[in-house]
Amino acid sequence: MTMGVPITERTFLGKVFLSPNENRLRAGWRLALQTALMLFIGISVDLGLAFVPFFGLRDPNSLARSIFVETVMITLSVFLASRWLDRRPFASLGLVVTRRMVSDVLVGILITLILMGLMFLWEYALGWLTIDRGTWQVVPPGTLAIGLATDLVSFIFIGWNEELLSRGYHLHTLASGLNLFWGVIVSSFMFAILHLGNPNAGNVWMVTLGIAAAGFFLAYAFLRTGQLWLSIGLHIGWNFFEGPIFSFPVSGTTSFQLLQTTVKGPPLWTGGAFGPEAGLIVFPVLALGIMLIYWLTRGRQAVKKIE
Repeated sequence: MTMGVPITERTFLGKVFLSPNENRLRAGWRLALQTALMLFIGISVDLGLAFVPFFGLRDPNSLARSIFVETVMITLSVFLASRWLDRRPFASLGLVVTRRMVSDVLVGILITLILMGLMFLWEYALGWLTIDRGTWQVVPPGTLAIGLATDLVSFIFIGWNEELLSRGYHLHTLASGLNLFWGVIVSSFMFAILHLGNPNAGNVWMVTLGIAAAGFFLAYAFLRTGQLWLSIGLHIGWNFFEGPIFSFPVSGTTSFQLLQTTVKGPPLWTGGAFGPEAGLIVFPVLALGIMLIYWLTRGRQAVKKIE
């Protein structure tokens, strides 16, 4: 069946389940099936790891096990859904290997260093944050290096997983069924909803709005470049500099921290125990990030439509 050619004489079930323009399922059904497939893979892998005796994967509470299961369930389910449900190559989600791939990831990490550094200085200057001591004063250098390296590796996988799912499969599928504008809006709020189960997500409205705004920010990077690499770099850098380097909570979770700090500012602004994504401080910082993305990607071919 040629893409883009209207399909005539649909049955009732065909109209309910199949796209009006292509011989594939409607976007909503594709999203539902990818989600079901992802959960099935996740449960199967998690149960299978009970018999794996190495790398900490046998421990149901280990970080290694959690990240391994998440990576397999998201990557494999998105790959299969892209090929068999969407009838598109996996790389069409924004994963084309180009000469700009590595530089986009590194630029994203650099942008978030600037953003998190400014956020830290802002809170420090206002007296909302105090530095108690450096972690290097109380732990050996080897422990410090291992802690930072472990978190960096973890955030690399988390950045890949969440961008592949949210800006990759969710955004592309929703945009193909609705349009690009609504694809960005809905996928960003889906991204926020996925974080509501995180620890310390007490102020649901602020958490939802803050994480959704971060979703718009990450989606903008994809729209400006047509690829996920910049978004992945931004996601990795945001988490790594937010937690281990500048010692904020990372969306309600804790990490190894280079500094031991105390946040005393108003939770409405700082986000309290959830971290900056639940505070008003995140909005001007994300706006600055969008301006930096625009400036650094000028001349690139922006995404106009997704089919």
